[in-house]
Parts: sequence; C-alpha cells; structure tokens
Amino acid sequence: MSTQLQGQHVFITGGGKGIGAAAARALSAHGARLTLTGRDRAALEATASGLPHAQALTLDVTDHAAITRVFEAATRAFGPVNILVNNSGIAETAPFMKLTAELVRRLMEVNLIGAMLCAQAALPGMIAAGKGRIVNVASLASVSGPPYLGAYAASKHALLGLTRSMAAETARQGITVNAVCPSYVRTGMVEKGLATMMAKTGMSRADAEAALVKRNPQGRLIEPEEVAATIAWLVLPGAESITGQAIVMSGGEVT
Repeated sequence: MSTQLQGQHVFITGGGKGIGAAAARALSAHGARLTLTGRDRAALEATASGLPHAQALTLDVTDHAAITRVFEAATRAFGPVNILVNNSGIAETAPFMKLTAELVRRLMEVNLIGAMLCAQAALPGMIAAGKGRIVNVASLASVSGPPYLGAYAASKHALLGLTRSMAAETARQGITVNAVCPSYVRTGMVEKGLATMMAKTGMSRADAEAALVKRNPQGRLIEPEEVAATIAWLVLPGAESITGQAIVMSGGEVT
C-alpha cells in the first residue's frame, strides 16, 4: 500500500468491471479516494465494497444533467475531482455499407461526447487547484481502422483528437490529458465479441480468441490489470511532462 495518491479524488466512469474496476483497485492501492460510476449498480457496489475509500454512483454518460448531478454529489463526499478516468465505452460491429447514422451517433454519444462532458465537469476544480490528471481509455482503433469497426474506430479516433486538443489547452495549468490505446482486452465487451464470432462462424472459443489476436505478435489478449497499471503510471508523480499522448498497448502490433 502506497500513499502517493492519498487525499486525491479519482472519478472513474465505467468503474464497476473490466478496465474501470482494475483501475479502481490499482489507484486505491496508492491511497486514492474513489468515485465509481456507471449504469450497472450491482457491479459498482461490488467493486466499491472491496476498497477502503470508494463510493458507487449510478451514471449514464449520455445524460448531461445526470453528469452534473453526479459530479456535484461526488465532490460533496470527497472534494474536487483530481483525477478523471474516462473509461465508459461501447462497441458495435457492422460492415461499412451497413453503417447507419443512428449507430454512429450511439457510439459517439458514449465514447466521445460522454468523455467530453465528464472532462468539462472535472476541469474547473483541476484548474482552480493548478493540477489534475485526465486519462481517456481509447483503443488501438484510435490509431488504426479495423474492418467492420468503422463506427467504433471513428469514435475512438475522435476521442484521441479531443485528448490532444484538451492537452494543448491545459498544458500550462498543471493538467495532463492522455489516451491509453489498448488492443483487445479481456473484458466483457471482448467476450461479447467472441460470442458473436462463435455464433456466426461456428468457431470454438479457443479458435475465436486465436483469430482475434492473430495480428498481435504476443498472440494474446491484454489483461485489464495491465491497462490499469498504465493508467496508474500516467497519474502518479513522475509523469507530469507526459500529456497529449496516445499510449498504445498492442503487444508490438504495428498499425
């Protein structure tokens, strides 16, 4: 147990499971106070209950009014947000000619606009304090264009562009803004994708996973704890000069 984040208030979207829950555990180990948010109340409470200073608040990041209310509640409990981890995200697959405006808007609302609104809610307190950390959980699809993931890649490219603009605007205010861009991570989202592959192709679970990671030189899925460790590195002391970056985690895959 370290005290490097003692007294720091960390706000995590999508904090009940997967990367968000792993990040919560990693940052709690450094003494942070945590606000875990998301739509799955049971998962949030299960994660928060295992941590010493954590609260669970239900939040849909497509609801602007709810973001305002939840940030106000979080601040009343733990003070201004010092570290924001924008982890909420959704993915849907479709060939390009079957993309619809509705599908693209749905992904943009969560993956881009939700992150933007949460950052706008957190930044005033960071600016007043003269310091802060924002980590946007993006994707390898932020720097590549995988087939059948056009809407997802577009939303994650947009998130990376937003990250870089935010970083440029806040660089002189003691705030860093970075994007973590992992390849396929062993999360519920990827498990759902594997199930779809199996249903459509008749592949076994092992063959579907092998197909998913075939371009990864390490030949494996990334574990949520690896992404959490990278998030921790970006928010702990010593990373003050790292801002506006896309930290690619892909086992050596060149995009």
